[in-house]
Amino acid sequence: MDLTRLETLGAAQAARAIAAGEITSGQLVQACLARIREVEPAVQAWHYLDEEHALAQARDRDERRAAGIACGPLHGVPVGIKDIIDTADMPTEDGTPLHVGRMPTGDATVVASLRAAGAVILGKTVTTELATYSPGKTRNPHDAERTPGGSSSGSAAAVAAGMVPLALGTQTNGSLIRPGAFCGVYTYKPTHGWVPRGGVLKLSRTLDTVGVFARSLEDLALAGEQIAGFDENDPDSRPRARPPLVATLAQEPPLPPKFALVKTHLWEQADPAVREAFGELQELLGAQCEDYPLGDSLKDAWTWHRTIMEAEMAANLDLEWERGRDKLSQPLQAQLGRGREVRALDYQKAVARIAILNEAFDELFTRYDAILTPSAPGTAPPAATTGDPSFCTLWSLTGMPALNLPLLSGADGLPLGVQLVGARNADARLLRTARSLVAQAEAASH
Repeated sequence: MDLTRLETLGAAQAARAIAAGEITSGQLVQACLARIREVEPAVQAWHYLDEEHALAQARDRDERRAAGIACGPLHGVPVGIKDIIDTADMPTEDGTPLHVGRMPTGDATVVASLRAAGAVILGKTVTTELATYSPGKTRNPHDAERTPGGSSSGSAAAVAAGMVPLALGTQTNGSLIRPGAFCGVYTYKPTHGWVPRGGVLKLSRTLDTVGVFARSLEDLALAGEQIAGFDENDPDSRPRARPPLVATLAQEPPLPPKFALVKTHLWEQADPAVREAFGELQELLGAQCEDYPLGDSLKDAWTWHRTIMEAEMAANLDLEWERGRDKLSQPLQAQLGRGREVRALDYQKAVARIAILNEAFDELFTRYDAILTPSAPGTAPPAATTGDPSFCTLWSLTGMPALNLPLLSGADGLPLGVQLVGARNADARLLRTARSLVAQAEAASH
């Protein structure tokens, strides 16, 4: 272990080193803060950061360990929190001037879970305006002229730039997988309903999902296991045993996994470099990967997603619309305006389609372990936009778990994401399948 570069440790590596007494939480947090001071002026990933408060938390973790108090799985590990997720000891301002100075009265359920696991809540990362499409100040760590994606821009960029080993984000359309792809980091969007959303800005009950950015699949599994659970304040949360993500990830699949290459009707909108890279990946996998065409009827799924998302956003942001619409960006005003015009019949029809879609995909998952598809149509576009989320839309609508795997590069040398999608409630199996794919891709590159 390089004690001069502690900021490069993954979350699982760091947790093991702290538990073994090889390093302290204070040393790790100091190293992360030093890295932030070095690169934050260019990347601008943080909305709120109090160094003294971060170090005070680290000292507390070290004192508890020294006193022999039981340590949690993330004891002493720093985590960044997207600034739409409530933190009792830090402001949560949701990327909008309408919420400046907002101080939550308590932690979001996921933040409370991270603290219970021993994590240090390092600070709040930048989100786009009310977690929608208008870009924030964050820049892509690989190229400051490119977008980091949205809306979890700060979280993805902070992990990619080596500022923090873990960060939380959310996805309603493509706000986890897309920035993960553009910034080149491992990303996990759990099955809808697995991670409770109490204390998280509500855009769409049907679609909103909390997830994780990290440096490895092991880190995703470790963090995902801690934040999964039941919360009576989330109507889509269900009592269930803690998912064995870490243990399942470490297992060998009983058979070599099979992948369904799903191109959707958007395939021709992908950059030539994306189509070429996926062709090479399919060739590498050989008989393990087969084309799986979707029926033309699924083209309407993108319309169903938009109907649900915009109608629910209009309802959930009604107070912001009524009291301060002049302070909202023009794109958001237009989006909320459309949502207010959605007919109840169209909304109900769109919601009813989700169960039908999932029944149709059940057949696919009897033959294949995971769906292989692009995370985005290309590498990160210029910073004036957050990029196109449409390659994530179907999987957000269905609520399936999805991963971004930073396995490919575009012609410009920027990261190109591979999206792996699993069956609902089969998140552990998806992570195990991803480990096999990563191992095959890495072996081919050597």
